[in-house]
Amino acid sequence: MKPSPEEIARANALEEAKRINLPAGAPVPAFLSKAQQLIPVLQERRLAVHALVQADPRPDLPLRFAMRKLADGIELGQRDWKEGDAFIVDFGEHIAGYLSFRVLPTGSVADSPIRLRLTLGEVPTDVAEPLYPYRGWVSAAWLPDEIVTIDDLPSDFRLPRRHAFRYVKVEVLAASRRFGLRFEDMTAHAVTSATMTPAPLPGNYADWMRRVDEVSQHTLRDCLQTCFEDGPRRDRRLWVGDLRLQALANYETFRANDVVKRCLYLFAGFPRSDGLVNGCVYERPVPTYADTTTLDYAALYCVTLQEYVDATGDTECGRDLWPVARKQIDCLLVRLDDTLMFHDSGETWCFIDWAFGLDKSAATHAVIVFALRRMVQLAGALGMGGEIVHYQPLIEKMSAAAREQLFDAGRGIYTSGPDHQVSCATQAWMVMAGIPESTEIAQAALRNALADPAAIRPITPYAYHYIAEAMLACEMRSEALELVHSYWGAMLDAGADTFWEAFDPQDPLTSPYGDIHANSYCHAWSCSPTWLFRACGLGAPVDHQQEFA
Repeated sequence: MKPSPEEIARANALEEAKRINLPAGAPVPAFLSKAQQLIPVLQERRLAVHALVQADPRPDLPLRFAMRKLADGIELGQRDWKEGDAFIVDFGEHIAGYLSFRVLPTGSVADSPIRLRLTLGEVPTDVAEPLYPYRGWVSAAWLPDEIVTIDDLPSDFRLPRRHAFRYVKVEVLAASRRFGLRFEDMTAHAVTSATMTPAPLPGNYADWMRRVDEVSQHTLRDCLQTCFEDGPRRDRRLWVGDLRLQALANYETFRANDVVKRCLYLFAGFPRSDGLVNGCVYERPVPTYADTTTLDYAALYCVTLQEYVDATGDTECGRDLWPVARKQIDCLLVRLDDTLMFHDSGETWCFIDWAFGLDKSAATHAVIVFALRRMVQLAGALGMGGEIVHYQPLIEKMSAAAREQLFDAGRGIYTSGPDHQVSCATQAWMVMAGIPESTEIAQAALRNALADPAAIRPITPYAYHYIAEAMLACEMRSEALELVHSYWGAMLDAGADTFWEAFDPQDPLTSPYGDIHANSYCHAWSCSPTWLFRACGLGAPVDHQQEFA
C-alpha cells in the first residue's frame, strides 16, 4: 500500500532529525561569525536625579507603596549624611544602565573608608521594603542591591554592574563619626542600542492608548542592548519566544533590524545535538549554549525568521537560515503520536505561560501548526516551495486531529490533556493556528474561556499578547482593544513606566519565582501593544482603520 502524505512527511522528518552529528551546544562558526559582525554600538544618555522621595505604605495599591516627593533632585548635593542615614532618589523614568556619583567628606578630614548599600529599584517595592529574607527559587544574586566600600574621599564612583532602575536607595552602613558625607553629581547612564525616537501615535488615538504605546516603546528600548534581552534586570538573556514579540514591535518603532538578524544567527549558532535551537542563549562573556530547550519556542524560531524576511526583504539571510528553521519543524514532527497529535510528556520543556497548573499539550500542538503555516509562507518567499510539499497535508491533518480530539462541541471550547483542562492560552493558540473551522467557532472559543471562572488564565503579558493577537485574527477588534485596556492599562494604573514580566490583575503580588523581588519590571515580551496599535491598527479611529485592512 502506498504510504499517505503525512506518513511520508513523518518519515522524512525522522530521517532529517537524525542528520546531526554535532555534540549538544557545539558552536557553528559560520553563524556565530555573522552574529558577532552585527554587534550594535550602545548609545548613552545621562539623567540627573529628578527628586528626593520617600516611600509611603499604601496597602490599597497593587505594589503596596507610593512615592512622595520630598525635594527637587538638585538638593541632594546640598545635604549632609552620616552613618545610619538613608535616602531614596528618583530619576524620573526607568532606565537600563549604570550609576555614578561623587562622594566627599564634610566637616573634617576623612579618616576611614565608607561602606554603602545601594539598592536600585525598578518600582517602589524594590526600595521600600527589605529584599531579605529572600524566598525565591532563582538565585538571590539577581536581587538589585550592592554593598560597596569606598576607601578614599573625596571620590568619583561608578557602579561597575549594569542595573535596571528608576529609584536608588542609598544606606550609609558605616562611616567615621568625625565627618559627614555629601553626594554630588549623581547620574544615571542609560544605555540602549536604539538609535531613533519613534513618532508618537496621532492625537486622534485615545490618551490611554498613546500612553500604553509610549510605555511599550520604553520597555523595548531598555531591553534593546547588544541583543534583545528579555529583561535588563533579570535574566538578561536572549529567548526565542521573547524575540518574536520584540522583533515585531521593533519593526514598527526602532527598526534595529540588524539586531534581530544577529539574534537569529546566535540561535542558529548553538543547536542541540538533535538540531533544535536553544530556548535561550547566554551572550556574555562570549556567546554560549544555554542547555535550555523549549519546544514551543523552537517552533517560533521559524515564525520569527519568516517575519524578519517579510519585514526587511532580506532573502539572503532567509536562505542562509532556512535549513535551521526547517530543522525545528522536522524535529517537532517526530514528537507527534500516530494520530498526528502532540502530547506534552514533560521530557522537554514547553513554556506557553507561567500560569500555575497549565496543561500545555493542546497549545503546543497549535504552535506547531502555526509554525508550519508560516514555514509554507517563508518557503514561497525564498523560492523553496519544492522542499515543503509534504508540509501542507500535515497542516490539514494536524488541524483535523485537533478538532476531533480536543474540541468540546457542547461547550464550544478546546480542551487540553487527560483532564480536559480549559485555558485561555489553549483557545488563543488554536485560533492563531487556524484550527477552528469558522470565525464564529473561533470567537466562541475565546469568549467561552474568558467567561469561564474555572478556566486557567495567564499571568504573563506574553500569553495575554497571544489572546489579543488571536482576537484580531478572528475579527474581535473591540474585545482585543478592551483586553489591552484592562491588562496593560491596569499596569499603568499600578504605576508602571515600563511593562512587567508577570502581572495578574487579581493578584498583583504573584511571582513565578516565589518572591515578588525576583520579578522583572521591564520585560520585553510585554512590549507588543505598540505593534498591535501600529501594525494591526488596533484602536485606530474609524476613518483610519481602512489602511490596516
